[in-house]
Amino acid sequence: MPFKKQVFISYNYDIDRHYKNLLVAWNNNSHFKFEMRDHSADTSVHSMDETVIKRTISAKINRGKYFIVLIGKTTCKCPWVKWEIEKAKELKKKIIAVKLDRTNKTPDELYGVGAAWAYSFKLESITNAIKKV
Repeated sequence: MPFKKQVFISYNYDIDRHYKNLLVAWNNNSHFKFEMRDHSADTSVHSMDETVIKRTISAKINRGKYFIVLIGKTTCKCPWVKWEIEKAKELKKKIIAVKLDRTNKTPDELYGVGAAWAYSFKLESITNAIKKV
């Protein structure tokens, strides 16, 4: 079995989680050549303490070698995604930016970080971007 890429996927949970779930489905389907081990925070951290939440998410980001950020219509306004991008930069993760639609606004935190880009949510586009980092 080939080595699975260790990834953390950042996305606006309330709006774009079905795209994240599709990445997981591609990974689980043997008909797709897409392999990853997801370290994302899929369930809420059972705390109201922002410090605890950030510490938990930081550890999950740190476990991945790759940081994939899904850019939806409202991602640039999502404070948690912005924070996760900053944390990924701090931890020197390989960043892959995936635009769910080419017209979605890019979060400012992604400019100048050497991210690899997928300008559509298509398997080939995403796998090509991963290969570039």
